[in-house]
Amino acid sequence: MRFLDRGGVRLAWTEEGSGVPILLIMGHRYSSGMWYPLKEAMGGRYHLISFDNRGTGQSDAPRRTSVSEMAADALAVLDAAGVETAHVYGVSMGGGIALEFGLRYPERVRSLILGCTMAKTADIKRKPDWLIRLLYHAMPVLKILAKPKFKNGYGDAAPDDRIARDMVVLKTDPFVLHGVIAQGLAVSAYSVNPDEVRALKLPTLVLHGTQDLLVPYEAGKALAEMIPGARLITFQDIGHNYFIGAGEQANAETEAFIAEVEAARAAG
Repeated sequence: MRFLDRGGVRLAWTEEGSGVPILLIMGHRYSSGMWYPLKEAMGGRYHLISFDNRGTGQSDAPRRTSVSEMAADALAVLDAAGVETAHVYGVSMGGGIALEFGLRYPERVRSLILGCTMAKTADIKRKPDWLIRLLYHAMPVLKILAKPKFKNGYGDAAPDDRIARDMVVLKTDPFVLHGVIAQGLAVSAYSVNPDEVRALKLPTLVLHGTQDLLVPYEAGKALAEMIPGARLITFQDIGHNYFIGAGEQANAETEAFIAEVEAARAAG
C-alpha cells in the first residue's frame, strides 16, 4: 500500500499491472481488498488503481464526509498514480462516487462503469441521521435476526463455493465503525441533479443483478436509461455483489466494453 495526504486525511492506495488504466472505487464498508475477484481475473492485463475509501482499510476514518469529497479523494489517487485519464469503475456506493467523479471531472474519464448502483435524486426520501446511526450500532443483532434471502443476498444463481470464500475474506476486511457511519450519512445526504446526468457525454456501462436487495434492479435500469447511450448488462438471479455471483460474465462484458472505448479513442 502507498499513502497520500488529502487535507489531513491519510488515504491508502495501490496500483498493479500495466496497460489501459482502470480506477476502481469500492462500495460502502468494504476496503479495496474486496476487489480481489476482479484483480485476480484482470490484473495482468490492465493498470489497476484502487484505494481504501475513508473509513475502511488502511485509510483514515473522519467522522464526517460527503460523496463529493470521496470523489475528490479518487481524483487525488489518480493524480498520485500519474494517470491523466482512466476508465472509472465503481460499485454500490463506489458507483455513486464514480458517477459524481464523471460529473465533476469528465476530462479525466475514459468511460464510466457503474455496478449495482443508482442515480440518487433529491426526491428519494432521506432517513433521519439518528436512525442511520442506530441501525449501524444495531447491525450485529439485526444480522442474527434476519432471515437470509437469495443465498444471503448473493443471488440464487451465485456459486456456493464463491459465496463461501467471499464471506471468509469479508470477515477480515478492516473498517472503523464511525467511519462507515460517516459513509452511510454521506450517501443519505447525497443527491444528483438528473439533468446533469442526462447531459453526460461519457461512454457508460451499467451492471446490475435482478435479485439485488440493496439497490433494486429497477434503479439500475433507470440509471442506464438516464445516461445517453449507456449500456445495461443484466445478471439474472444475481444479487448485489454480482462480481462474486456472475464474475466471469461481468469481467467479460467489462473488458469488451473497455476494448470498444479504446478502439474508438484510437480512431479519433
